[in-house]
Amino acid sequence: MVRATFSFILAAIQVATATSLHVPLTRIAIPTDRSVDDIVVAADRLRCRYGFAPVTEVSLRKRGLDMSMPLINQGYDMAYIGTVSVGSPPQTFQIVMDTGSSDLWLASTSCASCPLDTPGYNLSASSTYKNTTIASLTSISTNEISIQYNGGVVLGALASDTVSMAGFTVDPQTFLVANAVSGNVLSPNVSGIMGLAFQGLSATDAVPFWQALVNNGQLSSPEMAFYLTRVIDNPNATENMPGGVFTLGGTNSSLYTGDVEYITLADSSALTFWLLTVQNVTIQGSPIKISTGNAATASIDTGTSLIGAPQDAVEAIYKMVPGSRALGGNYTGFYSFPCSTLVNVSVSFGGQLWPISPEDMNWGPIGQTETQCMGGIFSLDVVSPSATGGPDWIFGDAFMKNVYSVFRVNPPAVGFAHLSEVATNYSDAYPYPYNSSTSASSASYAAPSTHVQMILLSALASLALASSVFS
Repeated sequence: MVRATFSFILAAIQVATATSLHVPLTRIAIPTDRSVDDIVVAADRLRCRYGFAPVTEVSLRKRGLDMSMPLINQGYDMAYIGTVSVGSPPQTFQIVMDTGSSDLWLASTSCASCPLDTPGYNLSASSTYKNTTIASLTSISTNEISIQYNGGVVLGALASDTVSMAGFTVDPQTFLVANAVSGNVLSPNVSGIMGLAFQGLSATDAVPFWQALVNNGQLSSPEMAFYLTRVIDNPNATENMPGGVFTLGGTNSSLYTGDVEYITLADSSALTFWLLTVQNVTIQGSPIKISTGNAATASIDTGTSLIGAPQDAVEAIYKMVPGSRALGGNYTGFYSFPCSTLVNVSVSFGGQLWPISPEDMNWGPIGQTETQCMGGIFSLDVVSPSATGGPDWIFGDAFMKNVYSVFRVNPPAVGFAHLSEVATNYSDAYPYPYNSSTSASSASYAAPSTHVQMILLSALASLALASSVFS
C-alpha cells in the first residue's frame, strides 16, 4: 500500500519533487472586518443543517494507504478545501472537505446561478463521463436531484466519472453535477463539496469517495485524520501562517503525542454522521449537569467552526461564567461575557477530558462595546428541537483545533490525541513532516506519481443583521 501525508495550506502552495516533499503551510490573511453577525449567520446555517429551527428568517437547510495534502486557511478557520481531479483529461477543482455531509457534487459549466468565478465541470470535455442513475432513487420522476444544504439548495443530475484526490482514484465515482445553486453554498473559486460522512447520510445514495477507497482496499488503514492550526487569535497574523494537515489512510505521528483515544460511534448500526456521546463537560474546572445517553449525541463536523449544544447545557455553562448574559434578537441562543474573562471548557466522550482553549471560546466584541464578547458555544434548540432527530451537540473546528482527530471506519470510531510540540509550534520554521512513521527531524516522503494538494478555506458570508442584542 502507498503511504503518504499531506499538509493544509492557505494561500501559496509549494510543489515538491517526486523524491521528497517538505511543504510549509500558509494562509490567507484574516479579514479585518470580521463581525459577530457572521457567527450568527453561521450558527443558523448549522441549526438548519441538523434540523433545528433558525433564529433569523434566513432559509438555510440541509437534508439530511496514507496520504496527506496541503490546505488553505482563509478567514475564520471555517471549512477545509481540497483539490480534486475529475474526468479524462482531468479537470481540477477546489472543493470543501466536510465530515458533516456525504455527497460529492460539483458545479457544472452551465450553472447560471453559480458565482461568476466558479470553475465548472465540463462533462462534454470528459471521455469517461457517463449519465447515471441509482436504483434506490428510481422513484424520482425527473433526472434532477436537489440537496438542501446549509446556505442554500443545490439542484442537478447524477453523473459518474473518474475522480482522483490525494493520489487515489475511484473509477467510476457517482456524484451530482449542479446546474443551479441558491444561497451562499459556494465561496469564490470553490466548485463544490466533498462529503466525508457515511453513505447513509447521502441524498444521492452514492458511495462517498473515501468510503469507496476503503471498500476497494486502497487505503493502508481505514481512517482519515485532521490537524488544524489556530489563526483567528493571532493579532500579528500575516499571509504566511500555518494551516493544518489532513491525512487520508492513516495518521501523522509527528503531529500528536501519546496514544489516540478511540471512542466507538454512538450508533454503529446506522452510520450517518460521525456521532459520539457526550459524557462529561466542565466549565472553569467544575462539572455541569448535562443530559446523557440518546440525549447527548454529538457530531464531529469539520464543516463548521462553531460548537452547538442543547439549551439547558448552554445555560449551565454560562451560569458558571461571572458577568455572562443571554443575548436576544438575532443573537438569541448566544451568550456574552466580559472580554477579559478566560472561559475554560473541557469535554469527555467517554474517556479523558479534552480542554478547549479560551481563545476558541471567545468570538470577539459585540457591536460597539469593547467590554462584552460573544461566547463560542451557542444553543442549537433555542427555538425548537431538531425536526430530523439530529444530534444534540455539534463540535466543529473550535473544538478540533485543540486535538488531533482521527475518523476510523472499522471498527467505526472517532479518536482524539494530544497535539505534539511540532503541532503546537507549527510555523514556516517547521517543514511539513510528510513521513507519518518518522519524527519531524527526519521527515521525508517519497511522493507518489500524482500529487493532489488540499487547501484549508474558511469563508463566511457577511450578512448585516440589525436587532436588539441584549435580552
